[in-house]
Amino acid sequence: MLSVKQELLAALAGELEKLSPGAAGRAAFESPKVAAHGDFACTAAMQLAKPLKLNPRALGEQLKAALEATPAFARWVDAIEIAGPGFLNIRLKAAAKQEVVREVLAAGERFGYQPDNGRRVLVEFVSANPTGPLHVGHGRQAALGDAICNLFATQGWSVHREFYYNDAGVQIDTLTKSTQLRARGFKPGDACWPTDPENPASKAFYNGDYIQDIANDFLAKKTVKADDREFTANGDVEDYDNIRQFAVAYLRNEQDKDLQAFNLHFDQYYLESSLYTSGRVEATVKRLVEKGHTYEQDGALWLKSTDYGDDKDRVMRKQDGTYTYFVPDVAYHIAKWERGFTKVVNIQGTDHHGTIARVRAGLQAADVGIPQGYPDYVLHTMVRVVKGGQEVKISKRAGSYVTLRDLIEWTSKDAVRFFLLSRKPDTEYTFDVDLAVAQNNDNPVYYVQYAHARIQSVLRAWAEAGGGGLASLKDVDLSALEGPQAQALMLQLAKYPEMLTAAAEGEAPHDVTFYLRDLAASYHSYYDAERILVDDEAVKRARLALVAATAQVLHNGLQVLGVSAPARM
Repeated sequence: MLSVKQELLAALAGELEKLSPGAAGRAAFESPKVAAHGDFACTAAMQLAKPLKLNPRALGEQLKAALEATPAFARWVDAIEIAGPGFLNIRLKAAAKQEVVREVLAAGERFGYQPDNGRRVLVEFVSANPTGPLHVGHGRQAALGDAICNLFATQGWSVHREFYYNDAGVQIDTLTKSTQLRARGFKPGDACWPTDPENPASKAFYNGDYIQDIANDFLAKKTVKADDREFTANGDVEDYDNIRQFAVAYLRNEQDKDLQAFNLHFDQYYLESSLYTSGRVEATVKRLVEKGHTYEQDGALWLKSTDYGDDKDRVMRKQDGTYTYFVPDVAYHIAKWERGFTKVVNIQGTDHHGTIARVRAGLQAADVGIPQGYPDYVLHTMVRVVKGGQEVKISKRAGSYVTLRDLIEWTSKDAVRFFLLSRKPDTEYTFDVDLAVAQNNDNPVYYVQYAHARIQSVLRAWAEAGGGGLASLKDVDLSALEGPQAQALMLQLAKYPEMLTAAAEGEAPHDVTFYLRDLAASYHSYYDAERILVDDEAVKRARLALVAATAQVLHNGLQVLGVSAPARM
């Protein structure tokens, strides 16, 4: 049906060009708001009526007659109706809708994919400092980032996944001293714990049980290995730097376990500290100063970020000589640009909203050729977790929050991914653990996966009865697929490629979850209306081809989300 639509659009463009030179670009179809009105709607007559000084309905009649005379419309369109002030409602022949079945079966897992566009995109996500287990907010970010990467891949992009973190700084200092105290035999609640003289902000010490685990393994002189680092402890509780490096490697290893449980991988881990050791931060500051976009005031160095749309100027270098956190962010994004990533997407929590204007201001002020609006940001809210009707706020292991691993252990990787992707990122979301494990139609991931498993059961029964393989369905006669439920299902299949394109452009994987639920609903309605394994061989094979195509699209969409498509449930 994709090829059918392209034929019809080409015919429409040709007729519009005849009516008004330059109007071919207006050729477009919309989906009627009411299914009974037709399969496609066209508003071109109303758009052209005013510049052509014609009555829109009369122009619609003229366009209707012209389209009906074209070979494409004669072949694929059953009827064109004029509605309202000049809408063209187009009803397709059954044969036009049936074409999508052949297209899906021919393309298989590549259905909906676009050709390689020769462009690269870097998606940075999770980027959690190694100070504790990943929480459910990190889980939402992981699901979002991975699904957005998969969406870009379907549209021909070369995708690079990146994880950015710091192995130094205040948070790592707190982690190190918390571990050091535990290694010395102290614990939260002891007199020394809240009054450590080396750390006035001692209330920020990490209290979770995982700190004791790190201390125990440090004293045991264990070796820990993460994707991007490996370190062996020396067991000396006075060796601050050795404790720091061991604790960072230990928690990076813990993060890796969480990410592996989520079936997630990264192409690169990028250290914030490397921006300092490589001189990138100093070079960025020097460039901003030389470009005249900074000034000194109250012993601090300021960026004139208001010149680039920020609501106030921002401190770059504080009185004590240290840099504020957005300065390495600017240096990091210049590095991304210099590495050839003309498109960059950052997945971050809504608490990072304030950094967007200052980072973009710094990039513009640096004047290195980076376009305005670089990088893109997808901001997400935190997640509430409800279990047994009560909100869950803490984890024994983490001490103060629910971890991603908790959520996976309570439910499943599939449920966590699908649920965390089922709403727009910037909307509040409550994860209902009980719903996520329920095996009924109220559970959206179960509902979609069950549709796939139900089809696989039908295909297995056919194969076991000597019916043959899927390859034999690619060229079957589809003329028997004329019922309303079959045609509705085929129209739903045909929406998949355009949905993918729109979801990628909008960086909106929730669109995929909505689509899959609609497709599963269309399949369940079809299954309830028409028996598939009937005695009539021609009808049976046509219906098998339709459901096999449906299973393929369900599989493809779930794959974009990182969710499995089970054959049995």
